[in-house]
Amino acid sequence: MSEWAELPLVFWIAAPAVILLAYTVFGISGFGSTVIAIPILANWIPLTTLVPIMVLSDIVSAMFVGGTSRQHVSWTELRRLLPFLVTGLVLGVTVLVSVPQKPLAVALALFSMGVGVSTLLNPMPKGRISAWWCVPAGTVAGVFGAVFGAGGPIYVAYLTGRLGDKDAVRATISAIISVSATLRGLMYLVAGLLAKASVLAGIAFIAPFALLGIRLGSRIHTRLTQAQMRRFIGVLLLASGGVLLARTLL
Repeated sequence: MSEWAELPLVFWIAAPAVILLAYTVFGISGFGSTVIAIPILANWIPLTTLVPIMVLSDIVSAMFVGGTSRQHVSWTELRRLLPFLVTGLVLGVTVLVSVPQKPLAVALALFSMGVGVSTLLNPMPKGRISAWWCVPAGTVAGVFGAVFGAGGPIYVAYLTGRLGDKDAVRATISAIISVSATLRGLMYLVAGLLAKASVLAGIAFIAPFALLGIRLGSRIHTRLTQAQMRRFIGVLLLASGGVLLARTLL
């Protein structure tokens, strides 16, 4: 608790706006809150406290988004991805966390930016990618989710190539984020990172702003056309990849 009491005034002014923006984006697209919030809030909050807070918040937010749009979830794609997602999470925790993370972060950033540019240039693609892409997509997303907490861009790349409906993409991404965050949350619980007063205090602080952002983002989502939604995702992927690349290299 003491680490919260010692935070400067600028944090208490900036943090609500950051959380509101992050979860408005989550409400629109079904992902993106962690990519926006962590790079900024990490200037004041240690990652060992901040990452568990965001994981718990993402679990609740994904359940809210997924619960209100359950009828749009593509259960077929979810079932395809889940076994490989779990495989990737296990690999990320047991093997890949011991290798240099900088090349992995650069690769994820470049991939995210590439998919973002492709989505902006081709907002209404024709045809669908093969379902077999679920194997590398689920595995790699699981790995990056375990190592960086950022598998969203890979899920998006796969699901936007498979699903034509914006509501189905958003709902299915939220469902996958919920499963992934829950599994990571269990790992953090075992590691003793969740049962801390500072984490619970952080959840209580950001919850109102996160809920307001989810509601606002959900309203915006209903007003977007299919092409507008894909363009928004393209911009988000490009921006998130750029932020990750800048953080890694600088």
